[in-house]
Amino acid sequence: MKTRTLATGVAALACSLALTGGLAAQAEAGAIPKYKAPQIFGTTFQADPGHDFTKGLHSRRNGILRGWITAVRSDGTAEYEPIKWKRDKHTEGYFVGPPEGDVTAYASPIAKKVVFLSASGCSGSGAGMTVDRRTGLGNKSCSRSTLIKRAKVGQRASLITVHKGEIVKVQEIFTP
Repeated sequence: MKTRTLATGVAALACSLALTGGLAAQAEAGAIPKYKAPQIFGTTFQADPGHDFTKGLHSRRNGILRGWITAVRSDGTAEYEPIKWKRDKHTEGYFVGPPEGDVTAYASPIAKKVVFLSASGCSGSGAGMTVDRRTGLGNKSCSRSTLIKRAKVGQRASLITVHKGEIVKVQEIFTP
């Protein structure tokens, strides 16, 4: 009978720890407000009213930007710009950034606990898609270092969430 009581106690403790961990993760994720997401394949650049682009690169206001990271500095600050979907005669289309010479760009530090949801897995081999089939958005959680490595390799269309001047979430958009 003692063995059964001990096993029940251990199971209850394991459930309690799992629930507590889940609540902690939920509370941490809840710290980022829910912002209205832009159209994933929107055909215009998103406006940022009140942003003064003549004062150099600085953070975008709070919200979600359809964009891509163009550079990552050694201090962990990412430079990023808005993108839009351009329809094509021979393919479905592709994403484009602002034209050459346009100063529409931002710079924000990447948060230490950034949420990075990849569309191609954490290894980046592209062997398998890790996307929500309804939206085409990445759903595989990867590390901050993976995000930085991938951003240094090339521009990837993403929904970039900025909160209090930091990039707190990057969700890749799958494009074939």
